[in-house]
Amino acid sequence: MTDFFDIAVTPAVLSLQEQKGSLGMYTNAVGPGPGEPHNITEQEAELIVTRDSLYMATVGETGWPYLQHRGGDAGFVKILDANTIGWAERNGNRQYIGTGNISANGRVALILVDYPTKTRLKIYGEATHHVNPSAELLTELGAADMRTDGAITITLLATAWNCPKYITPRFTEAHVSGAIEMLQNRIEELEKQLDAARAE
Repeated sequence: MTDFFDIAVTPAVLSLQEQKGSLGMYTNAVGPGPGEPHNITEQEAELIVTRDSLYMATVGETGWPYLQHRGGDAGFVKILDANTIGWAERNGNRQYIGTGNISANGRVALILVDYPTKTRLKIYGEATHHVNPSAELLTELGAADMRTDGAITITLLATAWNCPKYITPRFTEAHVSGAIEMLQNRIEELEKQLDAARAE
């Protein structure tokens, strides 16, 4: 199975690690590159299928990276098998830069963040852009009745949990609403107790 550093570490990375004094903390040699697909762990699966967004980097034919956001309802990313995730593409600005890049070079990197818990998962993978996905694939992606603009599937090659140190916690409207509802219920309970005490 491929380790994340098998892909990430290059001679330039090792050189800088040596200059900065961190050589050997992570790896001692240039990685051999991608090997067998990565089996998605239970912890990774839990994070992946509860996200409402992610960031995906692709590589263009010019050699330049392109970074973009993908989002939807929580759970829009599906786990298709032990090594593969995917989602249905929604209609957007129709630039097709990321999907065009994938069509020429399937190498992608993803970052998925759970901001409330300051948890971050990095993924290397090989992506496929399905211009006209089959009905079976759309069903697997939970998009059989949705208006879609293709689909993306990614075979995971390596993953790494990243340091939470500088992740700023952020909360969705659903998180905040739940907390406010609890407070409102408590206030109502205390007001009833106060009214009862005054009535005695």
